[in-house]
Amino acid sequence: MRTTDRDGSGPGPVGPGRDDERWRTFRPLWGRVSAWFVWVVAAGGSVVVGLTANGPLGASAATKISFVAFALAVTWLLWRLGGVHAVPAPEVLTVRNLIYTRRLAWPEIVEVRLGPGDPWVRLDLADGGTLAVMAVQRADGERGMGEARRLRGLVTELGEATDPA
Repeated sequence: MRTTDRDGSGPGPVGPGRDDERWRTFRPLWGRVSAWFVWVVAAGGSVVVGLTANGPLGASAATKISFVAFALAVTWLLWRLGGVHAVPAPEVLTVRNLIYTRRLAWPEIVEVRLGPGDPWVRLDLADGGTLAVMAVQRADGERGMGEARRLRGLVTELGEATDPA
């Protein structure tokens, strides 16, 4: 752990200590709230209807199983949606989106963008590609914009890549 020099001019602590806020995991607020709400309505409702339905179609085992299978599929999808996050560490940024997780060394990230029409942050990468960071969302309003600024600050400080051209 780096510490501040005695005269106070050093870089400050990394990890536990004064700048824990800097290393806080990026997570969407409204994305998680809406995932939980939709899960209760869709998966919960599907299970209740599937297990309590009567009548010519509701009584069949295949119908009940299909309702429960739908609830399980919705549960998995919303668990992944509610679990998107980005974990900053001194060497890497780990981004978990809906389907995949990717680890990026800080110098691989050229720019952090959250344009007017973008639903979430996009990273411009040194290899010419881009990566969505669903954990920092425009739907979170000023909180989301603040998180985008925090991510941009980390990228700038920890090794913004040089232009490969």
